[in-house]
Amino acid sequence: MHRLQRIQLLRVWPLMAGGTITIGTRGSQLALWQANWVKEAVNRHHPDLTVDLVIIKTKGDKILDVPLAKVGGKGLFVKEIEEALLDGRIDLAVHSMKDMPADIPGGLCIGAIPEREEPRDVLITRSGLPLDRLEQGARIGTSSLRRSAQLLRVRPDISIFPLRGNLDTRLKKLESESMDAIVLAAAGVRRLGLADRITQILDETIMLPAVGQGALCIEIRENDSRIEPVVAALDDLSTRQVVMGERAFLSRLEGGCQVPIAGHGHIDERGYTLTGLVCDVDGSHQVKQSKSGPEAQSEKIGLQLAEALLALGAGDILERLNANA
Repeated sequence: MHRLQRIQLLRVWPLMAGGTITIGTRGSQLALWQANWVKEAVNRHHPDLTVDLVIIKTKGDKILDVPLAKVGGKGLFVKEIEEALLDGRIDLAVHSMKDMPADIPGGLCIGAIPEREEPRDVLITRSGLPLDRLEQGARIGTSSLRRSAQLLRVRPDISIFPLRGNLDTRLKKLESESMDAIVLAAAGVRRLGLADRITQILDETIMLPAVGQGALCIEIRENDSRIEPVVAALDDLSTRQVVMGERAFLSRLEGGCQVPIAGHGHIDERGYTLTGLVCDVDGSHQVKQSKSGPEAQSEKIGLQLAEALLALGAGDILERLNANA
């Protein structure tokens, strides 16, 4: 059967009682935790459904000895899973939102964004000391340009060492590779029950989170009448508004892993506030600003903030970094 015909058939096939749906996911411990969380949430709302997981290895899972910025950026962890979704081999995909490229392939969409976990980054040190008390020249592990640039801005004396692999591997490397500290996303550490390992939650004045960090992305085919109602109950409106504003900001800047870009929004009684940042890889030059407005206009605010940063010189930073990529 032609791929398009198969997809069309899936779109009109009603969700029968006792039916089966398949979730595509990476095979890391954290990715499986996230996929199983979605599986359990689906089953709470649709107990008659059978939900199976399909593990798909991505390019990012295969290349572990090269920094992300040198091997292609954000799509590294989602492309093969999205291909399986387009081909109809899976019914939905579960990703970490921060791994999602700004542009989603035609035929796919974000079906749901569940309530967000803690979005900030954390420092885990061998000594138990916070960032400002680490010894001169401390060795800190991260392969994120966003993290290393912001660390170097507040501690230009430290040495950054590349750190790849899943969360468990990174924690082991803290000891085996004689690093003084590593930086990880708080969400992953907490989801795997390792919160007791956290030395310090890094305040946003020290390190602004990645766009979408701490949120899950449930990706589905567009106009899939069978799967849309299944995932709709998992969507959290406030989280969606916040994250979509962040993603609009990222999309306008055309950012990926090759460029230190950060963006984090929140909603309170005053509405939606988004803070964005673009900086050089060594942290020497940084453009940072915030914008606020009604939460229903979060994507518009994201675009406005990107334009404001570009007007303040972010465009020059991005042009220089992309030229050297």
